[in-house]
Formats: sequence, structure tokens, C-alpha cells
Amino acid sequence: MKLQLVPAGRGVQWVRQGIRTFFRQPLALTGLFFLFMAAMSVLSLVPLLGNAIALALLPAATLGLMAATEETTKGKFPMPTVLVSAFRAGRQQLRAMLVLGALYALGFLLVMGVSALVDGGKFASLYLLGGELNAEVLQQGDFQTAALVAMVLYLPLSLLFWHAPALVHWHGISPVKSLFFSMVACLRNFWAFTLFGLVWMAVFLSMGLTVAIVAAILGSPELITAILFPAGLAMAAMFFTSIYFTFQDSFEVTPGDPNDATLPPRP
Repeated sequence: MKLQLVPAGRGVQWVRQGIRTFFRQPLALTGLFFLFMAAMSVLSLVPLLGNAIALALLPAATLGLMAATEETTKGKFPMPTVLVSAFRAGRQQLRAMLVLGALYALGFLLVMGVSALVDGGKFASLYLLGGELNAEVLQQGDFQTAALVAMVLYLPLSLLFWHAPALVHWHGISPVKSLFFSMVACLRNFWAFTLFGLVWMAVFLSMGLTVAIVAAILGSPELITAILFPAGLAMAAMFFTSIYFTFQDSFEVTPGDPNDATLPPRP
């Protein structure tokens, strides 16, 4: 396995590939993303440890969505069992994925902990435990600063774990090394990932604006909620579908490397 450098324009191609692949199996991929979100939500309801468990399982769940994309590129129908692909690859990879999940949970809780130093834990408590979000809370300066701090700190955490689940699952890389390789791959392909993020931001904003305009034309504000949820679900599924292609283009299979034997071929 070796790192590949790609041009900035590849970021746009990743978005296109994700959207195009999604429309091969739109209902299946949307349904899988809904199951993923539902499972995380149910786990978060477990007292005390629920949120930590949900966070720890997030890398494995993300890998499941990538595996579903890989199935779709092969012309197959991704079954719900694909979401647990990370737990069916053997004991060694299962253990590595659980370690990766624990590291992610610790990293995320650390980010929330730092934000709590800014506003006394209001943002972290709302994010992790839920509660009422109103205009008064949103207008508080320390709450806004805490949210900004959390966003800034989450970016490097996201880069560390962007490719890590796939590297552990398909390349057999150890959890700590996978974090290092993931960060290096994202930084070395900085402009491609920047364009990838900007294009997706534009797509999401365009979708929200379109829904609002349609609701205004029809004179029914209630339509915004009715349309926005399924549309947002589908858009999020497209985004997660595109992550698979960022991984495929960032790493090249090295002939003869036994760890790369299970890496999916390029579609």
C-alpha cells in the first residue's frame, strides 16, 4: 500500500461518483443510512454509557456504509448485514476496529471536554445528553464560542479517522498507524479534500434553499419539515457514499502485499 497524490479537481469527481453511485441503489443506501442513524440514536439513549458506546461504534458503522458502496459499484444490492462488515472480518480486525472506536470516543469526548472549559459544559451537555435548544441559548456568547471551539478541534479528529476504518479493515493496518496514514493522506491531498468539502457544502445549501423556495411558492411552511427530512437523509447517504471514493483514490494497492489482498478493486 502506498499513498497517492491526486489533483484538486478530483474532489469534484468524488462528489459526482458518490451521487452517481447512490442513484444505482437509492432506496437501499438511504435505508442503510437511516438504520445507521437509528442504531446510533438508540444506543445514545442507554444511561451513562450510551453515548460513549455509540461514539465507539461510529468508525465501524462508517466502514459498513463504505462496504455498502463497494457492493453497489459491483452491481449488487447491499443488504443490511453489510453494516456489520467490520465485525465479520476476523478476530484480529475486529479487535483493531474496537480499539479504533475507543480512540475515536476518547478523542471526541476530549473535544467536548475542551469546549466545556469555555461555557461550563452547556454546549457539550446539549450535544451529548440532549435538551432544549432555544434562541436564548443560541445567543449566549460563551455557548457560541464553545460551539466554534468544538468545530475547530473536531476537524483534525475527523482527518485522523477519515480513512482509518478502511485502512484497518481492507489493509490490515494497526489502529495507531491507520490514524497516522489517514492524516497524512488528507493533508497531502489537501486541495482535493478542500474542494470536496466545499462542493458538498454547496450541494447541501442548494438543497435546503430549493426546499424553502418550493414551500414558499406553494404557501405551505409545513412542507419544509415534510420535505427536508427525507431529502436531508438522502443527501447524507450520498455524502457517505462518496467517502468510499476518497479512500480508493488516496491509496494504491502494492502488488505482493498480503495486507492488501482484501482491498476492493476500483470500479
